[in-house]
Amino acid sequence: MKEKICDVVGCDKESFQTVEADLASKVFELKEKKTKVHLCKEHYKEYKRNTKKEREIKRMDWV
Repeated sequence: MKEKICDVVGCDKESFQTVEADLASKVFELKEKKTKVHLCKEHYKEYKRNTKKEREIKRMDWV
């Protein structure tokens, strides 16, 4: 089976986590336009730091 690669432009590392593309596109320049994107471990940590507020607001809507 083919390994998933990080979808951030210029990164060729193995995928660690899959996240929503709309939030990830606010932080990174992505290779393709998709609904979900794969991020390596380093980009995933950066994604979590930079989208913390947006993710908290999104979770508030669930209640």
